[in-house]
Amino acid sequence: MTPRVADALHGLVASRRELEADEERRISHVPGATPVAEIVPRRRAVVAGTVTALTYRPRSQTPALSARLSDGTGTVELIFLGRHDIPGITPGRRLVAEGMVYDDHGRPAMFNPGYRLLPRAVSA
Repeated sequence: MTPRVADALHGLVASRRELEADEERRISHVPGATPVAEIVPRRRAVVAGTVTALTYRPRSQTPALSARLSDGTGTVELIFLGRHDIPGITPGRRLVAEGMVYDDHGRPAMFNPGYRLLPRAVSA
């Protein structure tokens, strides 16, 4: 079976979630970035993906903004301590983040990662 036929068959039988993950993997590919599913705690990593959710810690606690980044293989929490808002980091925004990976109760997380906003998708 040729790759084109295999892709066509996959498109017919895959769930919507699988198709969305495939698309996210395709658009999140950035040279030098590691797929989220392959990052290892206690090591530095570069990841690329789309912000799927933002969470703000209440003002009564130490300020923090948490952005969930998905690349189609998994998600990583980007936690910005001391911030309630970062211009440009919004749901749907694509970015590249770099930092030390930590285990945050069984989920990968980066605290105060370096980041680079990627251009917004152009609507056709």
